[in-house]
Amino acid sequence: GMPQTLSSTSMFTPCSFSPHLHTSKEDEQGGLIFQDGNLTSASLDALIQHLIPTTDYYPEKAYIFTFLLSSRLFIEPHELLSRVCHKCIEQQRLDDPVLDKARIRKFGPKILQLLTEWTETFPYDFQEERMIGHLKDMIHRIAPCDEAYWKKMNQLLQTLNQKLATLSHGQEGIVKISAAVSDKLVAFKSKPPSIQREILSVCSDPYTLAQQLTHVELERLSHIGPEEFVQAFVHKDPLDGTKPCFSEQKKTSNLEAYVKWFNRLCYLVATEICMPAKKKQRAQVIEFFIDVARECFNIGNFNSLMAIISGMNMSPVSRLKKTWSKVKTAKFYILEHQMDPTGNFYNYRTALRGAAHRSLTAHSNREKIVIPFFSLLIKDIYFLNEGCANRLPNGHVNFEKFLELAKQVGEFITWKQVECPFEQDANIIHYLHTAPIFTEDGLYLASYESESPENQTEKDRWKSLRSTILGKT
Repeated sequence: GMPQTLSSTSMFTPCSFSPHLHTSKEDEQGGLIFQDGNLTSASLDALIQHLIPTTDYYPEKAYIFTFLLSSRLFIEPHELLSRVCHKCIEQQRLDDPVLDKARIRKFGPKILQLLTEWTETFPYDFQEERMIGHLKDMIHRIAPCDEAYWKKMNQLLQTLNQKLATLSHGQEGIVKISAAVSDKLVAFKSKPPSIQREILSVCSDPYTLAQQLTHVELERLSHIGPEEFVQAFVHKDPLDGTKPCFSEQKKTSNLEAYVKWFNRLCYLVATEICMPAKKKQRAQVIEFFIDVARECFNIGNFNSLMAIISGMNMSPVSRLKKTWSKVKTAKFYILEHQMDPTGNFYNYRTALRGAAHRSLTAHSNREKIVIPFFSLLIKDIYFLNEGCANRLPNGHVNFEKFLELAKQVGEFITWKQVECPFEQDANIIHYLHTAPIFTEDGLYLASYESESPENQTEKDRWKSLRSTILGKT
């Protein structure tokens, strides 16, 4: 068959992600410090130089990803690309009136490859005109030596434009999540309100709902750029005391939208449980969500699983003792145990490693699905970032830290590229995004209306909620 070109994704698969950047035996090369063959630290200049291809050198994939991901803590992407281009122009003498064609034909494919990898992995960097400007300038300089470079360049820009269009279209396409508009619905609890459809009328099969949740998760994950994990924690760089690297607003909107989705799902679950007037119906909804959560676990969708468990553990739900007495809770406790936070989520991390392993050896897209409990992933990356300095006392960049960061983010990128194998049900997905949900106050009120307050504190709270939300005394 045809030879396969390495796609950019191959640089993240955990098995091929080898932080061992092989070098000769010396401990220092051109300002790069190595320990046991691993690059541990270097000046920013030396790291930039190490990224730049020459006629007979091309940086390792793992290095490119790690440096492009972490360099934004020190230097904005457009500034980095500008420096890369200037150095290439200098080193390859691209300013000479007569170009050394043989030499540039050796260099051309390498610089094109680097630019391709950059645009494929961090497309959001190229939403900036300046970035595209540097790209085009580079090509204009080398293209006179080989016609094929024009074609390559056009291909690269076309692919990039398509990718950016898909991403921005995807962001708009996500149904705007409706705010908590429905606290007043509690007033109609006795007669089921026509405005409130409940989940079981939209989807009564737990397997189907778990699959549709997985659709939503993968759709939302696909928009998160790897750089958002780093940009979420940008501080001032000590060597540049004037400004943080990203003077514009932090570019983490997809990451934030994803966290909002998790919160919405928690509240949706709690709302669906507290809404029904009859105890038997409430118990039925709880059992339904336990089955959905179990199926999420089997699929490898840990984010929806955690949101459902969190929703069931909210006080307005957990206080419904009479309702819970009607529920077969054994299955619920098993799931809760899986997501138990003790030992820094030891059980969950074990399950996640199992799913990650299954994903590596998978034969079908279904077996490839790994959707991590997202806020824990962010927390891990946050602690990694807070726990080690970006720079060492001598001003060098702490590269060891960034290899670890790249490993965590790289694994996530592999997971977010999985195509959802389940058929999509637009009706259910629309409901998940738009069904009205209660605020915390609304949930408490609905909960007290379902099962009366047990003590004075609850009675007082019920009274004040009835007057603020329902205008009743």
